[in-house]
Amino acid sequence: MSARSNCASAQELRQSFANNHVESVLPAVTKPESLSAMTGAIVWFTGLPSSGKSRLAGRVQARLASEHIPCCVLDGDRVRSLLHPQPGYSTAERDDFYLTLGGLAVELAQQGLVVLVPATANRKQYRDRIRAQAPRFVEVWMTASLDECRLRDAKRLYAQFAGGQLQGIPGEDTIYEAPDRAEVTAAGADDDHAVLQILESIAALDTSPAPSR
Repeated sequence: MSARSNCASAQELRQSFANNHVESVLPAVTKPESLSAMTGAIVWFTGLPSSGKSRLAGRVQARLASEHIPCCVLDGDRVRSLLHPQPGYSTAERDDFYLTLGGLAVELAQQGLVVLVPATANRKQYRDRIRAQAPRFVEVWMTASLDECRLRDAKRLYAQFAGGQLQGIPGEDTIYEAPDRAEVTAAGADDDHAVLQILESIAALDTSPAPSR
């Protein structure tokens, strides 16, 4: 993709949000009555642990911020560490956690933010539930294989699993269900084409009215 087309994409992205985003990222006094009033968007990065979700989300955040588009990163691991009591990893606890994380993402998107959510959400039902709640939603699938993620092992989760010190790792002893309708696929955090696709997907969300609820 040429530098000229990159610039055009950025201009289109700015214009896409110019008429829709709120001027302040502080909580609004009056909350929209329905999700059809959402002016922001949710971009959910899913994939195995160490597939590059957080780093790619950070790259997209930097691009959005450079275009003065209100955005934030709602990192699943970070949010989990801030909750008290800290949620566990049983099926029921994961379900509750992703319900909470998704609800936070929807709330922020209603305030006009583009909310970037790097979080495994190992079951499709978790991501589909948020898609159903958010009329402006982009799913990004990090396609790195289990072997690739084991080699990267940014947080040494796989090493701890192999040593018997940790359980509940998606792709190892816990199921991971890959998306069947992701808007964007990314080979990793350094996938420049995926960054552009994500920006274009966000801009395209405002080319048609959000569905009524």
